[in-house]
Amino acid sequence: MYTGRTEKPCCLCGSPETAHRIDIPPRAVQFLKHAEPIAWRDIEGEVSLYFCENDWETVRELVLETGMSPLSRCNAGRASFVLREDFEALLNATRDEPNQRPLERELREEAEETLERYAAGDDLVETRDLIEARVVVWAIEDLGSPVPADD
Repeated sequence: MYTGRTEKPCCLCGSPETAHRIDIPPRAVQFLKHAEPIAWRDIEGEVSLYFCENDWETVRELVLETGMSPLSRCNAGRASFVLREDFEALLNATRDEPNQRPLERELREEAEETLERYAAGDDLVETRDLIEARVVVWAIEDLGSPVPADD
């Protein structure tokens, strides 16, 4: 019985030995390398990107020292996410797309809070949290307006 992907390789080099993870909103998948065939609207929950220790140093330098997002260098085929089940094919019925607005809002609010705490001099902000916060905020800003409403 297939229970889903258990391997979480580095999204930059493919190494099976990973040490760090960041989560991004589903719409940000569009920025990943080789993401064209992925229907981001069908992703349920956040997208997790894993990094080996060596590549984490590269990500840290890109984000904290250069001010650049690592997303365009990450391979979408190595990202970890859940796609909604294809009920249309399975049950000959239609199911609504997942509503990603609350998740995106939550990720952005958490990221902005982390950035505010860091700017205020909070020594308890972890480097990983700061990197994730910057990547999330940059991605959402680059994406522009939030996911369209289902009006």
